[in-house]
Amino acid sequence: MTSPSLAVIGVEGLPEIVPGTSIGAVLARRAPLVAGDVVVVTQKIVSKAEGRVVPVAAGDPDAKRRLAEAEATRILRRRGELVITETRHGFVCANSGVDLSNVAEGFAVLLPADPDRSARGIRDAVRALAGIEIGVIISDTFGRAWRRGLVDVAIGCAGVAAVVDLRGSLDGSGRVLAATEMCVADEIAAAAELVMGKAAHVPVAIVRGVDASWLRESSVATEVVRPHGEDLFR
Repeated sequence: MTSPSLAVIGVEGLPEIVPGTSIGAVLARRAPLVAGDVVVVTQKIVSKAEGRVVPVAAGDPDAKRRLAEAEATRILRRRGELVITETRHGFVCANSGVDLSNVAEGFAVLLPADPDRSARGIRDAVRALAGIEIGVIISDTFGRAWRRGLVDVAIGCAGVAAVVDLRGSLDGSGRVLAATEMCVADEIAAAAELVMGKAAHVPVAIVRGVDASWLRESSVATEVVRPHGEDLFR
């Protein structure tokens, strides 16, 4: 029996993404895609394509904070310049995902208005132009409560499950799993970041060999967000 394996492939040499760019069309032409691949696209190029880049006063230390607060539905914590917010999407993250890195001086990048819709648009364009079925994940870098360091997670997805529910199935010892739900979208996003890096200018990666049962027509990354009634920490 062949052991399961994954390949993670960085997609290099993509053109500069500007407002109005069809990322799906670019990938259909330039990425070495095959059916069943999951494409992970960084939030930043999606936001650039969708015009989610706004001016911010470079000399004003409070400008980013005000922008983060404007993008938030709730302010959860503050510490110095750091603001932990809940975004309109339901994500809990630093500064509402407002990002000043890898963007021209005097500008900030905001999260896509609807990352799941963004992922569907990319998937549909690849399907129409390349004639293949793929999954798409929009990723962003988040911190994590109780753990140091940053990791890429899924903020949008299409064609691939966000969460796979294993409750009711059996583990290797024959015991029934009672609470196991796997956030496979986050796992795929984190795997892709290993070849994309933070300064390598590789904004897209292909993850090849994911379990075919994870690929599905209907999926949303907001499924990952724990409902307030189940959240012990908000």
